[in-house]
Amino acid sequence: MPTEIAILILFLIASLAAIVARKIHLPFTIALVAIGLLLGNIGLLHPPSLTQEVLFAIFLPGLIFEAAIHLDSRAMLRDIWSIAALVIPGVIVSTIVSAAMLVYIGQLFPQIPSINWPIALLFGAAVAATDPVAVVSILKEFGAPKRLRLLLESESLLNDGTGIVIFSLVLAFIDHHLGSVITIGMEFVRVAGLGALVGILVGLAVSWMIKDLDDTMIVITMTVIAAYGSFVIADSLHVSGVIASVSTGLILQNRLLSQTLYPSVRLSVENFWEFFAFALNSLIFLLMGFTIKLDMLLSFWPMILLAYIAMVIARFIVVHGVWLVLYPTKLRFPATWAIIMSWGGLRGALSMVLALSLPDSLAYKEVVVTMVFGVVILSIFIQGLTIAPLARILNIIGSKQELMQYELARTQAMLAQSVLDEIEHLQHHHIASHETLQKVAKEYQALKDEAEEILQHNKPQLDLLTTEESLRLQRYLINLQKNRLLEAYHKGSISHDIFEKLNADLDAKLLEIDNMEG
Repeated sequence: MPTEIAILILFLIASLAAIVARKIHLPFTIALVAIGLLLGNIGLLHPPSLTQEVLFAIFLPGLIFEAAIHLDSRAMLRDIWSIAALVIPGVIVSTIVSAAMLVYIGQLFPQIPSINWPIALLFGAAVAATDPVAVVSILKEFGAPKRLRLLLESESLLNDGTGIVIFSLVLAFIDHHLGSVITIGMEFVRVAGLGALVGILVGLAVSWMIKDLDDTMIVITMTVIAAYGSFVIADSLHVSGVIASVSTGLILQNRLLSQTLYPSVRLSVENFWEFFAFALNSLIFLLMGFTIKLDMLLSFWPMILLAYIAMVIARFIVVHGVWLVLYPTKLRFPATWAIIMSWGGLRGALSMVLALSLPDSLAYKEVVVTMVFGVVILSIFIQGLTIAPLARILNIIGSKQELMQYELARTQAMLAQSVLDEIEHLQHHHIASHETLQKVAKEYQALKDEAEEILQHNKPQLDLLTTEESLRLQRYLINLQKNRLLEAYHKGSISHDIFEKLNADLDAKLLEIDNMEG
């Protein structure tokens, strides 16, 4: 079957899967993997293979850039130390702990073939990076706290690049192409640091070129060039292309999308990238299902189960270790969040492609690939399908959904009333005919009545409503104080030390609100 026909069929399958998944309340990405597994193992369709070249050339730059331009960079900067702890030490520790647990637990079960350190380290490096796309969408749908979603999404965005670098270094170390631990550390800093530098330079250059443009097509084209160009430039310099794309996206989001672009252009750019990410995610999760062969997994199931347990334990150790370190500081987050972040750290396509990228000359490539594929499948289905019930048990989601529905109806009623008031004004000044205005007024009156009906019968608990409104009021007042403080500093009425101290205190209060706010 020609490649273009196969891709069209995949898009059709993805669209139908999205419709069905929405109706039965199943996470879209999990549904795609399940369909891919089914179709791939009965041989009805033979799409392109999910290779390292395909992932790096087509999927990763676009997906990473889209995630970066939709992140709140200011909120991310407030939590930069929490995120950095999960992304750099967290990925390194996860690699080592996963490997150690795999070797140690394997020794307790003589019936399972022994797993040596090279196999364990390669497995640990392949599954070190998280890919919680399904988890973030579930938490967002049910109104989980914004800061929790930010931590999960930011970690996932940044640890892709870190995970790839760590995997490459582990492979080079096993092949005796790297020497001491110091050499490995210096190489990591070089690859990651220069990748970030490339991304920052590309982001600054592109933001300067398009900051005053009001041509939507040119702006969208330039953002595509920025996303893929930064990746290609960094890769050609043998530094991290993933980190370059992340840096470019964050620069454009901070300097361009949130500040200087015309509203209509910004909306078009964001809509384009949302569609593009939907298309890429649809293909990549379907191709993941097609790539995995069930008969191969069944033949290695004891080792896969062992590897999955090791990976989950490592994730809990890393996240709870970061939680303990941050607990005495202003950056702390609730213990229940640590449980959700641990269980929500799914593994995805990147882990599979890293395993597939191992050279064929490696004696234990088949074992590593099989374990990684099996762990990805278990992670997606076990953790992906249980994260929402777990979040409800921990009172992280649930009641907030009722509040969101109430606020949606209240806002719709307010907007409809504002239109009705404007229609009355237009009628008073005879700007349009009475018949036309009455026809439009009837439509908006119906919308208002429908919203007020919802408000009447779906009132959330009073304490929940007042708590949420109180948090928003506090957020508004703190941001007001931050603006006044910045004005005072710029006018020279307070010193830099006083500004830094008071600004840090206000940021700490914002973090406390983020911990409670949905």
